[in-house]
Amino acid sequence: MHLRALPDAIRQLEEAARLRHPDDSLLREELQSQWEESFIDAARNDYLGLATPPPPTDVSRETSSGSPSAGSPSTGSPAPGAGASRLIFGTASEHLQVEETVALWLGMPAALLFSSGYAANVGALSALLSPEDAVFSDKLNHASLIDGMRLARARARIFQHLDLEELERGLKEASAAPARWVVVESYYSMDGDGPDLIRLRELCDQYDASLYVDEAHSVGTFGPAGAGLCHQAGIRADVLMAAFGKAVGSHGACVLGSPEVRTWLWNRARSFVFSTAPSPLHTAELAIQIARTRAAHGPRDRLQLLAKRVRQTLSGQGAPMLAGSFGPVLSLVCGSESAAVGLAARLRAEGVLAQAIRPPTVPDDGSRVRLILSASLTDSQCQRLLEIVARETFPTTNCVKESNA
Repeated sequence: MHLRALPDAIRQLEEAARLRHPDDSLLREELQSQWEESFIDAARNDYLGLATPPPPTDVSRETSSGSPSAGSPSTGSPAPGAGASRLIFGTASEHLQVEETVALWLGMPAALLFSSGYAANVGALSALLSPEDAVFSDKLNHASLIDGMRLARARARIFQHLDLEELERGLKEASAAPARWVVVESYYSMDGDGPDLIRLRELCDQYDASLYVDEAHSVGTFGPAGAGLCHQAGIRADVLMAAFGKAVGSHGACVLGSPEVRTWLWNRARSFVFSTAPSPLHTAELAIQIARTRAAHGPRDRLQLLAKRVRQTLSGQGAPMLAGSFGPVLSLVCGSESAAVGLAARLRAEGVLAQAIRPPTVPDDGSRVRLILSASLTDSQCQRLLEIVARETFPTTNCVKESNA
């Protein structure tokens, strides 16, 4: 579906009396405040009454009796559970606060909170794409992006990793499609690289294509206030996915776009429509983590300096790394699976925990050990890591060594 078609599609839902509106009025809270103890909540799946905290005066009694009662929410305390989906009065003020904060942070008009990055990508793409669309997908896109395209029954046209010339040829050939979509990640967690986002935006504008960018691994890590690589490049995706289980150190994800995109996903993203809303209590904690992430200027700067130092040192030692990579993900390409597993085992014996990545996640000859750097690494830990890797003798592989740029 072309994004310009969303207003008409939403209008058709409304004319058919099938358009669900966000519970932004927080009707439950209004009724609860009005009716107090007489209020009856018959809209949530809180079968045992455990999704809301008991009143403080009831805690000792319930604990001693071993028989929890339904209780009622403590004033000012977020509920542990939402009790229902967002469409069935599951919205809490904590959800709306996070959505507003994230939209402002990432410079997008609107945001919708999902339970995870996987749920966000699967729900958004399966709702926005149609089988008739021309959908272009980077060869190394994450499984959640691939699954979302499959659920939409869209025939994805795979282009070689970061090959924007091949992408442009495909866009030219797809001029007759009702809509064109380009689906990429801004930072690929297996290779530690990413597309030329400025050129990508230009191509999408030139060929009237909608740009979907997964920023799971770049939000918090790159850009002013950690707003991601799109923000750093000065471009705006048409639809953006920001996950909070990586640099933000929490959980959940937001899909961001126009208000029409948010309305459409509210009504048609199955992983949103048919899921219990995220815990208000945990969402309040997420808001705190987002604030900490935005303010983490020192750790972000340290991470980039640390990544540059480690990458340059390992490259100088002849470690086989991928050309074009940057940032905190460094892959030591070993070639065979046995070589990667062996290296990971030797690192563990030295007190370094790193994952061996093997097919089908990577190509048959691309098995590797992935090192993920953190700003929390001390200088002495960083030096020890470099010394341990320097003792390794790597087999000859077809990979291109990392440049020092």
